[in-house]
Amino acid sequence: MPLYITYPTWIRPEIIPGLFPRWYGLMYIIAFAITYLLFSWQVKKKALPVGKDTVSNFFFAGLAGLIVGARLFATLLYADNRDYYWSHLWMIFWPFDPSTGQFTGFVGMSYHGALLGIVVGMGLYTYVKKINFLEWGDMLAVAFPLGYTFGRIGNFINGELWGRVTTVPWGILFPNATPISVKEPWVKGVMEKTGITQIIHTKMGDFVNLPRHPSQLYEALGEGILLWLILWFLVRPRIPFRGFAIGVYLIGYGVVRFILEYFRTPDPGMDFPIMFDPVRDTSQIHIYLLNFTTGQILNAIEIVAGVLCLFVFSAWDKRQKAAQLAQTEAKNPQKRRHN
Repeated sequence: MPLYITYPTWIRPEIIPGLFPRWYGLMYIIAFAITYLLFSWQVKKKALPVGKDTVSNFFFAGLAGLIVGARLFATLLYADNRDYYWSHLWMIFWPFDPSTGQFTGFVGMSYHGALLGIVVGMGLYTYVKKINFLEWGDMLAVAFPLGYTFGRIGNFINGELWGRVTTVPWGILFPNATPISVKEPWVKGVMEKTGITQIIHTKMGDFVNLPRHPSQLYEALGEGILLWLILWFLVRPRIPFRGFAIGVYLIGYGVVRFILEYFRTPDPGMDFPIMFDPVRDTSQIHIYLLNFTTGQILNAIEIVAGVLCLFVFSAWDKRQKAAQLAQTEAKNPQKRRHN
């Protein structure tokens, strides 16, 4: 009896077979809409003196930054053919297939690039409009993970960003996953445990497609739903100073993603920049806690950034309150004397 799950054949990237609109793009729209609604609800509850246009423009500034940052990181840092993009920079934002001219949209987005782009885009907008970036950033931070969940569901529908080889019964046989040579010493054992029998015969040798961790769904649950529940129901009602939710989000996402990276197949050519374990066979099945992927390095940086945010924003808040208190006492010297 096979101990794995076959990727559903009825799942297709296209919403309507043969037409361009894809589920991945729809997931981004849903993510944007959910985040926008949760953010707008907070604005209304706080009775902030801003109009809908201000909120909409704030989000569009963030969306523009998201696209720019996500594409820059995805093409110049993560893509298999990143050398091509470095020599053809205009292709980064070219939504057409260069060989066929067919509209493809933006294939490939990076979370860390998107995060940096959002900060820059929304930061510039709040600066120009003289809006408190930390207050609005907090409202965005507690809303964003729920929307992000749908982005990872989009990755699963695309059959991309699969995890490492596994023998757990919920491992999924992704049709587009990279086949592995049967000559690898551990492959036979995995085939026997999972019940895989189909061999792919090629001129390069015999290969086999093995079950993978559904890391996209792990991330949807961990970085998305779990993190959102913590931020929305525990952090949001108890924010002690502006910027607190931003710091907690950065730490929370970084920690969860760092852990889940152990189950995700590293990006080709950028697998383990830092290795403290001499065993090289780390990209397929074995998990070595001391070998770190590029994603884990970026997540570690994000965690440190979150901790720094908490310290800096807390100190800034205390300084602001002290200045306000001094100003109040200066305006009411009699009250100060009586105290």
